[in-house]
Amino acid sequence: MLIVMDKDATAEQIAAVVAKIETLGYAAQPIPGGERVAIGILRNPRSVDPALFLDMPGVVQAIPVSRPYKLVSREMKREDTILHLPGLEVGRGRFVVMAGPCGVESETQALTIARAVKAAGAQIFRGGAYKPRTSPYSYQGLGKPGLKILKKVREETGLLIVTEAVDAESLKLVAECADIIQIGARNMQNFTLLRRAGQSGKPVLLKRGMYATLEEWLMAAEYIMAEGNPQVILCERGVRGIGEHSRYLLDLSMVPVVRRESHLPIVVDPSHAAGRRDLVSPLARAAVAAGCDGLLIEVHHEPEKALSDGAQSLYPHQFSVLMQDIKTLRPGNWP
Repeated sequence: MLIVMDKDATAEQIAAVVAKIETLGYAAQPIPGGERVAIGILRNPRSVDPALFLDMPGVVQAIPVSRPYKLVSREMKREDTILHLPGLEVGRGRFVVMAGPCGVESETQALTIARAVKAAGAQIFRGGAYKPRTSPYSYQGLGKPGLKILKKVREETGLLIVTEAVDAESLKLVAECADIIQIGARNMQNFTLLRRAGQSGKPVLLKRGMYATLEEWLMAAEYIMAEGNPQVILCERGVRGIGEHSRYLLDLSMVPVVRRESHLPIVVDPSHAAGRRDLVSPLARAAVAAGCDGLLIEVHHEPEKALSDGAQSLYPHQFSVLMQDIKTLRPGNWP
């Protein structure tokens, strides 16, 4: 249930509603809005009687929330969420591009690519220090040395950093280094990791699992937000399909559906969906046309030598052309 307060409600009236919710054994989540505060009732095993709150001073409405993902739902919060990063906003029309290699391989490699993607217009550098791979024999990332390289990328280029955490230990280290913690598709339902990400207080980019339904994906985001962290970015990266024409099936229908169901920003990763370089730019342009809030693009200056996912990485000059296409499709509203 969502308790909507009057726009002139006092701090004491809001506190009284929160106290009553907690007295009933539930959790209260104040949600500041543009004009008024709403208070979400969480962890209630059954429906709550609206009459318990409607006669309280400052209360305007008590609205039942039908979705199981309450904090994530647009029923709970009508306005689009905007994430405020250092010098950058994500969401509500502020289009953002995250670009870089699949994996950080060396300082020279990372800085070369970072300078190229920044020159083309990217605002965030993506690169994995930890790489969960299908095969135990594939490149797993540099780990701690990779995080040190990412710090140097930020210091020398000014680009913000998004990188993946794969377990509790790496999450703590990533939270100290990155501006955005990425939870990958394979960990989308690692609920312990999701809770830890929520407790970190850092923005979290949550990728959709390769078999996940809309509800499962949004419920995973709910785990993060239930820990008091509202800074979540959803990322569509493709699901298992049929055929071998691409690695995954990029489900762009999720962009308008998520916009209807949730207030959280949604970005798209066409690189992992495509699995091949020639499909990345067309899928990226389609994602922009579908109305996403941003893109994750893999870029490598020597993809034929890349230790992971070189086949789907754009050359810097291809990324530069794509950025011009994106700006034509999405003029204005850039951070």
